[in-house]
Amino acid sequence: MNIHISNLSLNVVESDLQRLFASFGEIKSVELVRDKLNNRSKGRAFIDMPVEKEGQKAILNLNGTDMMGRQITVSEIRYDPTYSTHSFDSKK
Repeated sequence: MNIHISNLSLNVVESDLQRLFASFGEIKSVELVRDKLNNRSKGRAFIDMPVEKEGQKAILNLNGTDMMGRQITVSEIRYDPTYSTHSFDSKK
């Protein structure tokens, strides 16, 4: 299950998120979104939890909680298979 976390303190690092989410189950990966120019956090992250039930429990328990003085938002990433970033003109 892919999870998005936002409104993170800019001082949060991957290991902080790893510890927080590990209490709910197995974590496959943690990716903190960083600015490409200065490598500073942008206050968002993605976590992959392979067991959906554990991911759902993490979302339910952590959404809206305080982490380093910020109320974080935790939600499931849902993919829309009909969405495309490309547009094709079929009339050509």
